[in-house]
Amino acid sequence: MTELTSQDLGPAVPRRGNRFTRWLGRRVLAAIGLKVTGEMPNFPKMMVIGAPHTSNWDGVMAIGMALALSIDVRVVAKQSLFRWPFAGLLRWMGVIGIDRNAAGGVVGELTQLYNEADQLYVCMSPEGTRGGATTWKTGFHRIALAAEVPVLVLVFDWGRGRIDVADWFQPSEDIEADLDRVLSNYHGVLARNPARLSGPIKALADKPDTAPVDRAA
Repeated sequence: MTELTSQDLGPAVPRRGNRFTRWLGRRVLAAIGLKVTGEMPNFPKMMVIGAPHTSNWDGVMAIGMALALSIDVRVVAKQSLFRWPFAGLLRWMGVIGIDRNAAGGVVGELTQLYNEADQLYVCMSPEGTRGGATTWKTGFHRIALAAEVPVLVLVFDWGRGRIDVADWFQPSEDIEADLDRVLSNYHGVLARNPARLSGPIKALADKPDTAPVDRAA
């Protein structure tokens, strides 16, 4: 697998950072024995998902990746957390505050943010927890479908020592087919804590290993 660097990113990808933060991100990844591999598509807006999520170290690797590549990636948190003295720090870190009780909920708010932004990458965990979820949450798919943005699939593979930019596609109305496509990227992946693997990834052991279909243009 080819290692991915900040120089490999296209002009449409939202950027954030400088030489120091790229160096820091590379040092973080090197310290935990990981590198970023694959090919990053040149889209200004994407829904980014990553798995398997079984440890707090997965968050460290994701932060390291964003810093090393100088990618501006946002995460979602409850609006109630945006209080003094943390509000400014959270915004600086790229955290988006969401009012889950608002009309339309998380899907409605994030869809509006995508529609209003020129560039926006939001990262979500389909597993929703690092404690071995029995099913995946599908909010990421509903948001991407409503906002008409591609889904980018990251694979956190501790066994091979890499974060792989594995696949991207335009979501369809057939959510089951899209989820099958996403999961097809996780055959043989070793999580940081294998005992906490989510049910859908565990079930891959009983399914044939099939490569994802051609990526959407």
